[in-house]
Amino acid sequence: MLYDFHLDQSLNRLHQEGRYRTFIDIERKNGNYPHAVWKQTDGQERPVTVWCGNDYLGMGQNPVVLDAMHAALDATGAGSGGTRNISGTTVYHKKLEAELADLHGKEKALIFTSAYIANDATLSTLPKLLPDLIIYSDELNHASMIEGVRRNGGSKRVFRHNDLDHLRRLLEADDPSIPKVIAFESIYSMDGDFSPIKEICGLAKEFGALTYLDEVHAVGMYGPRGGGIAERENLTDRIDIINGTLAKAFGTMGGYIASSEKMCDAIRSYAPGFIFTTSLAPAIAAGASASIAFLKTNQTLRGEHIIKANILKMRLKALGLPIINHDSHIVPVIVGNPIHTKILSDKLLYDYGIYVQPINYPTVPKGTERLRFTPSPVHSAADIEKLIVAMDRLWSHCALNRAKMAS
Repeated sequence: MLYDFHLDQSLNRLHQEGRYRTFIDIERKNGNYPHAVWKQTDGQERPVTVWCGNDYLGMGQNPVVLDAMHAALDATGAGSGGTRNISGTTVYHKKLEAELADLHGKEKALIFTSAYIANDATLSTLPKLLPDLIIYSDELNHASMIEGVRRNGGSKRVFRHNDLDHLRRLLEADDPSIPKVIAFESIYSMDGDFSPIKEICGLAKEFGALTYLDEVHAVGMYGPRGGGIAERENLTDRIDIINGTLAKAFGTMGGYIASSEKMCDAIRSYAPGFIFTTSLAPAIAAGASASIAFLKTNQTLRGEHIIKANILKMRLKALGLPIINHDSHIVPVIVGNPIHTKILSDKLLYDYGIYVQPINYPTVPKGTERLRFTPSPVHSAADIEKLIVAMDRLWSHCALNRAKMAS
């Protein structure tokens, strides 16, 4: 078998389509984020400003979080020492789950090593608990949700993005006595648009379905205490299962679900992704708990974040750039070509020290390739000005090149 030949073919195809992903080595400097150091292959170091990070509020360097992590590390050591079922449940894990349950007004929460695992494990386990279950999934749901639905062995229906009429038709076509779950997100991260949570909850009630809401891009960011869009819209009590992450606005690592005590107990007891995975390090759990508790009572960072996002969108729009603006904190600029997107990304990095990764197919549909900027409260006015100047110059340059290619 020509294994290397087939591997080369697969990789060359990505290169030819402009979709080959490259990583750069960056070293974050505590207290200096979003500024970091780019460790180049020749041993040189260059300063960069990170514009595509998910540490939305800069909590990954907040002293409240770091102090809690240092204290837990000194008290317990590095790792948890096992799965949650075998010596890996500590006071830090229990405290974190209590913080999360309180954040979402649920009876219980269950933490996983990532939100991807939380989605995959929960959605793939539900059909074991609810015989003949049908899952209705928004077509733009996270890859982790799609994978969980695919792997569960049960029935699925995919409805067009945020299309309530399509969802209704799918629900009407199925046996009303069969268990159902509607799985969707609160904020879709590629366009930054919101889902019609209230209306979906109305359909769920009408057709006797459970609701499963992915809030990973919203927790910590929206709502009076950072509980997400459902909290902001006063709809938390109408959501049966909430999925969230600790790795974005909370600045640490891990994922979770929050639900009824009975639902969490069942997932804990049946989901292989929970049962057979080493639990989060106690220091990470401690840092996440401190971050959640801090953001429950601190609106300042959320307010500053929205201001920075609005300023960036306003400045990019003034340049005539094709941004998508759904009034969320995510700022996509549509380039529409994978090669041009990669060129823009590279030039921003090499010429201006601005780090933003290209977003290409299959993460987004072909023809909608983009740069996705994630401003934060710790991006300064000078950072924004530098980005605007760079985008103005480079966009004009790329437009000229596109015109030449077309002629």
